[in-house]
Amino acid sequence: MNDTKTDRGEAREKQSETPAVLESDTLFRGASEIIIRHQGADYRMKITRQGKLILNK
Repeated sequence: MNDTKTDRGEAREKQSETPAVLESDTLFRGASEIIIRHQGADYRMKITRQGKLILNK
């Protein structure tokens, strides 16, 4: 038998977790673009000349 109160409590805990913070320098390691693979699809993230990030599928 499922305890729905427990399930709801776990869901609330997951929602309130602080997201991980990653420095772009760590991700890019000196490169101007990287590929991020998410659920089998590749996404290209680039640093623009103005220092902004662009994500394309």
